[in-house]
Amino acid sequence: MEIVIRSIVEQDAERVNELSRQLGYKMSTEQTLANIRGVLSAKGHTAFVALHEHKIIGWVGVAEALQIEATPFCEIRGLIVDEEYRAQGIGKLLIEKVKQWSKETGNKSLRLRCNTIRKEAHLFYLHLGFKEIKEQKVFEMNI
Repeated sequence: MEIVIRSIVEQDAERVNELSRQLGYKMSTEQTLANIRGVLSAKGHTAFVALHEHKIIGWVGVAEALQIEATPFCEIRGLIVDEEYRAQGIGKLLIEKVKQWSKETGNKSLRLRCNTIRKEAHLFYLHLGFKEIKEQKVFEMNI
């Protein structure tokens, strides 16, 4: 199966939104488009899509993270592969592209966060060489 990885573009919004819904992220296509525009215009942020026969079957977002208490690193902000194409190496290809981009930006480490209920994803990340370094709880407040 031939897979092409390319940078995300605004025209990808509808399909990216459909894929995001597979993991429970219910936003409007308009919001997804606004988010893509934000990523494309923000320094230190990017995203890539995976295509098979010109159809988007996965996407990944990544950003450089600057924190007072840590050496700069890159962080995967989202990774989704169409449920019909999982376990075929697409996620690995997307992560390889992110690793390449991260190295080009001068970063030496790559992190990601994953919901504790996504056990299969945890195994996937461990298989690719990620190491679990901590567990967290996420708190949110409407403002």
